[in-house]
Amino acid sequence: MNLRRVLVLFAHPALHRSRVHRAMLRAAREVQGITTHDLYQTYPDFDIDVSHEQGLLLTHDVVVCQHPFYWYSTPPLIKQWEDLVLEHGWAYGRDGKALHGKTWMHAISAGGREEAYRADGHNRFTVSQLLAPLEQTARLCGMQWRAPFVVHGTHLLSDHEVAQHAAEYAQLLAGLRDG
Repeated sequence: MNLRRVLVLFAHPALHRSRVHRAMLRAAREVQGITTHDLYQTYPDFDIDVSHEQGLLLTHDVVVCQHPFYWYSTPPLIKQWEDLVLEHGWAYGRDGKALHGKTWMHAISAGGREEAYRADGHNRFTVSQLLAPLEQTARLCGMQWRAPFVVHGTHLLSDHEVAQHAAEYAQLLAGLRDG
């Protein structure tokens, strides 16, 4: 079997306050063959080493961006990472083919319940609609977009439910690795 190399780009600026992401990150680290990369730990000053990050992308087949859903988007360090690492001529543009054929997805947590993310819900849009700019970024880079893994209603979850979501996330990562 030809295993795919999976990179989890993890970004949470207040991990100590997130039961869900602590559990998900632990679960990801327990899956054999998965690389986890904590952006806030590596770049607390936002001074991103572009060549190192591009090297990580080149040596992996699948990128999973794990983060909380901040204001219908990503935490600021992911945006900084995208702006610097996904360079024109490298990740996209006429000569930008470095990421073509790789898979990109997000694993996110949202405080709101699933029903809040519908046309008739509190947030008026689905999570997929709100993630459209990230999907377009992946497509611009020639990557295959996968629907996000979403944990909803995080503030209301029991410890057992958090553990269940973390186990589902680990299964997803193993499945991505195994193709």
